[in-house]
Amino acid sequence: MVQYTLAQSPEIILTVAGKDSAKARDKAMDQLMKLLDEGKLPTELEDGFGPKQLIEVKETPTDTAGDEDAITQAVQILSNLATLKLKVQESRTEAMEVRKAVDVLFSDNTVTEEEIARLKEGFKILKNYAQANLRYQEARAKAEQARQVLDEALKSPEK
Repeated sequence: MVQYTLAQSPEIILTVAGKDSAKARDKAMDQLMKLLDEGKLPTELEDGFGPKQLIEVKETPTDTAGDEDAITQAVQILSNLATLKLKVQESRTEAMEVRKAVDVLFSDNTVTEEEIARLKEGFKILKNYAQANLRYQEARAKAEQARQVLDEALKSPEK
């Protein structure tokens, strides 16, 4: 569906099936002529008024839809933060143990192959924890705005 109006009478809306095209504009002109013939057009149109002078009416998205999208996005951001927080908490203890073991590499003490093998396995845990922690810190910063969006949406209207 496409809608047209007139610059002279923006309150008049002519609705035609299909997309904006010459054919659709011609159909809108037919509707306009009918309104003229019935005396239902509040303005006088100059001679030479044509289909190209019709103005297409574009639907503007409502603010409510934008607000609902913002709320949905805020909830997704907070859900992501919760998931990352759990992941960081679950791997923190083990990662800190691996981190302490890293200090052995910088000491003059001898190290066995078994200790090095355990340490190398621990690097994966350390890496996963560090990456999750970075993602958590970034998500937390974004979540502050998300929390404000939700707080605003949850306010009750003043009486």
